[in-house]
Amino acid sequence: MRTRLQKILAAAGLASRREAEDWIRAGRVRVNGELARVGDAADPHHDDVRVDGRPVRAEAHRYWLLHKPRGVLTTTRDPHAARAGRDTVLDLLPAAARGARLFPVGRLDLDSEGLLLLTNDGDVAQALLHPRHGCEREYRVTVRGRVAADALRRLAAGLVLDDGPMAPCRVAGVRHDPRRDETRLTLTLREGRKRQIRRALGQLGHPVRRLLRTRMGPLRLGRLEVGAARELAPGERGALRAFAARRTLADAAAPGRATTPRRARSPSRSRPRGGSRPQRGNS
Repeated sequence: MRTRLQKILAAAGLASRREAEDWIRAGRVRVNGELARVGDAADPHHDDVRVDGRPVRAEAHRYWLLHKPRGVLTTTRDPHAARAGRDTVLDLLPAAARGARLFPVGRLDLDSEGLLLLTNDGDVAQALLHPRHGCEREYRVTVRGRVAADALRRLAAGLVLDDGPMAPCRVAGVRHDPRRDETRLTLTLREGRKRQIRRALGQLGHPVRRLLRTRMGPLRLGRLEVGAARELAPGERGALRAFAARRTLADAAAPGRATTPRRARSPSRSRPRGGSRPQRGNS
C-alpha cells in the first residue's frame, strides 16, 4: 500500500512527520533512486526508500499493556525524575520492551491507575484518542460520600465543566459503603479531557478517592497486577488493528471528508523519541 513519505519515515522512528518534510525539501530523501518531493508516496514493502543514501526499514509495531500504579507519570521522559525520586511508565516495562520506540496512548494522571497502552503504532493511537472516533474508556471510581440519584442522573446526562459541556456517559454498579462513607461506581466515557472525571465528581461534591481505568476500546485490564506489563496477545492485537481499521474506513466514508483520512497530530508525529510533556487525558 502506498503511503506518504513523511509517514513512512516517522513510522521507522527516524523523525517526526514535520521533520521528515524538511528532509524531503532538503533533498535528503530518494525513492527508487529518484529525488523525492513533498507529497510523494511510496510502498514501504516494495519501493527502495533512502535517507542520505541509507535504506529506510519499517519499524515493527509493538503493543504493551501496563497496569499503571499511583505515583507514576504517564510520560516517556521526566527531566525532574531524579530530583523527585519518581518513575515514568517506561521505567516499569520489562527488559523485553526496552529499545522499542514506545509511547503511552492517552494519559492517566499521577494519582490515577489502571490500563495504559504503550505502542509505536501511530494509527492505532489516533483511532483510540481522536475525539471523533468516540472510543469508550471504562473506569472504576471510588468517591467520598453517598451520591444521590439526582447527582447520578446529572452526571450521566453530562455536566457543564469550566471548559464546556461534557458528553453523556454511562453510570453503572453504584454501591455505597456506609462504614467508609464512600460510593463505588463504574463510568464509561467516549471523550478524553483533562481530569474530566475528577472535575465532574468534584463539582457534585464527591471528591475522587480512587480512579482505575479497566478498559479502553477493545482492550481490558483483566487480572494484570499493579505495576506489571505484558505484550498484547495475538487476538488482542488483531482486535486492536480491526478497531483502528474500522475507524479509518468510517473517516473515509464520512460526508465531506477526503478518501484519505485527515492527517492528525499524534505522538509519532510530534515526539517520535519521547518528550517530557505528558499527554492529556480524562482521568
